[in-house]
Amino acid sequence: MAKFTDIIGQEQLKEHIQNAIASNKVSHAYIINGERNAGKEFIARIFAMTLQCEKGGAEPCNECHSCKQALSHNQPDIIYISHEKPNSIGVEDIRGQINNDIGIKPYSSPRKIYIMNEGEKMTPQAQNALLKTLEEPPEYAVILILTDNVEALLPTIISRCVVLNMKPVSDTLVKKYLMEELGVPDYKANICVAFARGNIGKAKLLASSEEFEKVKEEAITLVKYINDMEINEIVKAIKKIMEYKLDVNDYLDILTVWYRDALLYKATKDVNSLVFKNEIQQIRKVADRSTYEGIETIVKALQQARRRLEANVNFDLTMELMLLTIKEN
Repeated sequence: MAKFTDIIGQEQLKEHIQNAIASNKVSHAYIINGERNAGKEFIARIFAMTLQCEKGGAEPCNECHSCKQALSHNQPDIIYISHEKPNSIGVEDIRGQINNDIGIKPYSSPRKIYIMNEGEKMTPQAQNALLKTLEEPPEYAVILILTDNVEALLPTIISRCVVLNMKPVSDTLVKKYLMEELGVPDYKANICVAFARGNIGKAKLLASSEEFEKVKEEAITLVKYINDMEINEIVKAIKKIMEYKLDVNDYLDILTVWYRDALLYKATKDVNSLVFKNEIQQIRKVADRSTYEGIETIVKALQQARRRLEANVNFDLTMELMLLTIKEN
């Protein structure tokens, strides 16, 4: 089953799409812009299913032939654009899968819908090739471009599409979803909510990720004992971080939340507002032995490490500097 009611949050976006369908004012091109894992593909799929549904309502019926085909990714008039190169969508991908195909009428449905994920990976040449199609699309065509960085698209592309921006989902809704739909226990749900920052897909991934659990334990063990560690032990800990496939930003997030908890506890002595409330004894130790300035210096060092890694500064060096700052404060 897939319905608009299954989309958590995103009320404005849902309303816009459903109003367009109900009033028969569907545009020929949309950009759905939102973070990675936020659920863009799910929204695009429900949008496409609804447009092709044989019952013609504002929700897909999930029962007609077209809906059943769409649910199993076999609807011939809902076309998913693929690309061979992992980091770019080239001009040949656009010509081969959209431009040379769009002139052929739909096989069995009222429309022909193209869904392109990772639209930000289109090369400028690919975007210019798509532009020609966006300028004069056939009546029956709808192109859905999904991206986590709308600024990577040419202004001429953006101006010919309706841009739908996804908003962060409230923590309350994310927690409710994790606990009620996925059966995640309260404490774990709180941690996932804190790290997902309004991204429902990321919260779901974290809740089911054994790797995230391992990395969380590693990170917390490191900050618990860093004051007693020698430099060579810190270097070993850095090497261990590299073994995980998880995004290093998630590791930095864990450390940042830990020290923000310490800062919050130092200022308020309120355990209930902490993310790592089950680690209160260790959080209290950090809060007692560090000054406000010391904890703020650590939080700044974590932000600095993130910026350095984004600028491709050497990983080992960046992490070593960061961990030494933590040790000193």
